[in-house]
Amino acid sequence: MEATLLTVTIAAAVTAIMTGMGALPFLFFRSIGDRTIGWSNAAAAGLMLAASHSLVAEGVSLAAGLTLVGILLGLAAILASKNLLDRANDFSIAELQGASAVRALLILGVMTAHSFAEGVGVGVSFAGEEGLGLFITTAIAFHNVPEGLAIALVLVPRGTPVWKAALWAVFTSLPQPLMAAPAFVFVELFRPMLPVGLGLAAGAMIWMVFAELAPDALKKSSSASAAAVVVLAFAAMMLFQLFVLA
Repeated sequence: MEATLLTVTIAAAVTAIMTGMGALPFLFFRSIGDRTIGWSNAAAAGLMLAASHSLVAEGVSLAAGLTLVGILLGLAAILASKNLLDRANDFSIAELQGASAVRALLILGVMTAHSFAEGVGVGVSFAGEEGLGLFITTAIAFHNVPEGLAIALVLVPRGTPVWKAALWAVFTSLPQPLMAAPAFVFVELFRPMLPVGLGLAAGAMIWMVFAELAPDALKKSSSASAAAVVVLAFAAMMLFQLFVLA
């Protein structure tokens, strides 16, 4: 398949749509108890930790120093965002209000920032050797499914309808087609930015796990069971990544 601006944009759009698929398992759950909410937060934490590990590893393979800079920028960005949101009054999003809405917006923001880096990765890969773009796009598309699940695990137990959680998941991946096209056209300009973007997303994700998701998980479930779910989700994500990249 010849790489053109149109094919790159369509390929990146498919990766964004795949993110919404992660919310579909919640169609089969009729009721969600407190313990399930705790485990959902723990599972989301494990998935995000695994995604962060993948981002850092990829960034370090490109430029370790720039990846470190990105991690620190990600920490600074999410701390500034949290401080700003804490000052907001009567804030609501995805049919959530108050503290739940703040947590929802933070994770949506983190996953959206993550998608900018993935969009650049798609565009740069299509400008590389033949077949690389299709491989990277396929890997990201399938990788987006558990990321969509992580978003749904935070939104649905707190009251967001499944269909709306799926749309929010797709929304967080919209930067992928938006960034893929310019990255494909101006590949030499965007290539050095990729490790910074990967590190930024990882830094924000790691903070989100330990500042929001893990404490919420421990409120609703025992520390032993929450920790077990985190590890199992981490392992499942790593196994999924190995399967996709095999």
